Amino acid sequence: QLQLVESGGGLVQPGGSLGLSCAASGSFLNYYTIGWFRQAPGKEREGISCISSVDVGPNYLDSVKGRFTFSKDNAKNTVYLQSNSLEPEETAIYNCAAEDQLRRECVLSSSDYDYWGQGTQVTVSA
Repeated sequence: QLQLVESGGGLVQPGGSLGLSCAASGSFLNYYTIGWFRQAPGKEREGISCISSVDVGPNYLDSVKGRFTFSKDNAKNTVYLQSNSLEPEETAIYNCAAEDQLRRECVLSSSDYDYWGQGTQVTVSA
């Protein structure tokens, strides 16, 4: 069964950057739609970026376009989220997730995803 583990979170200044990783085991990420999500305290989880199992995408949440980059290293079975120009309101737990359903193009709805990592905390503060 697919397992996902996020890493790379931490404390960053406003306007700073962080690179997050999501390592997969038990199966290959290329078999799944993969998404990055975040959930701030007291707020609903929102989708950040995703890519389909046939590598259509990535798609991005409008508010992160031009600042965040979703990439994949197939040899390492790992995906990454490079997050730039971070703002305090983007403080959240960031998760990667996988959808076990064939889609030509991915969606950013968390309810559609079947496998989740434990998350990594990103704190944006001066």
